[in-house]
Amino acid sequence: MLFAVSSFAQETKDRQKISDTFDELDNGKLVIRFFDALTGKPIQSGTVSIESIGEYETDFEGRIYFESAEENAVLKVKFTHSKYITSQFDVEIMAGTLFFNRFSISPKMPLGSLRAVLDWSDSPRDLDLHLVKKNSYHISYRNLRVAADGTAKLDRDDTDGFGPETITTTNVDNNAEYLVFVYDFTNRNSASSTSLSKSKGSVKIYGRDNELIDVFKVPEDESGTYWLICKIVEGRIVPLNKVSSSEN
Repeated sequence: MLFAVSSFAQETKDRQKISDTFDELDNGKLVIRFFDALTGKPIQSGTVSIESIGEYETDFEGRIYFESAEENAVLKVKFTHSKYITSQFDVEIMAGTLFFNRFSISPKMPLGSLRAVLDWSDSPRDLDLHLVKKNSYHISYRNLRVAADGTAKLDRDDTDGFGPETITTTNVDNNAEYLVFVYDFTNRNSASSTSLSKSKGSVKIYGRDNELIDVFKVPEDESGTYWLICKIVEGRIVPLNKVSSSEN
């Protein structure tokens, strides 16, 4: 049954990708999709503002359609919804098409929480998000899925591409050190693989007073199966953002 559900989810995502490509090529419309970072379901009735272009509302599939006269541009996009954390990030147009068009947004959280959300393209199929609290827990699909004290957990795992994959801690210890990284499980037997760097991966870090703190995009043209996102030291985000052959 689990395989059947996963297969259906993969087919749905692939069908969405084909539909979006058709809209771009045949209708001249660009499509952006928004998803719930905890459930992976589309977010309906969200407000999307695209700088210098317009304001839109997401439909039942979490989509907006828009047109752009620019062949190459970086658009500033802002997503708002009463149940979700306001999120602003860049969307890139390359040769008249969107470099990436699927974005997962965090629902609002209890104050003091921190959440990491991973999105990527259809390849590699299986990327794993990790949150490590030094000398304490290691949260991921293949390690602990819930910390012993219940303060951190893997909210959502994804094994068929696109994401989201999400980890939340409800209690950030300002005296501790954390590491957030992504592991390319699909290519785990090829440490020199460049697939991770070609994944169009992005990780959003949410926290503080329900804010989007930072957005990290995977460095391109690098080999390795580990993408080191950031450390969290004394409650502060310390960017790493490098692809490596190990988590160290």
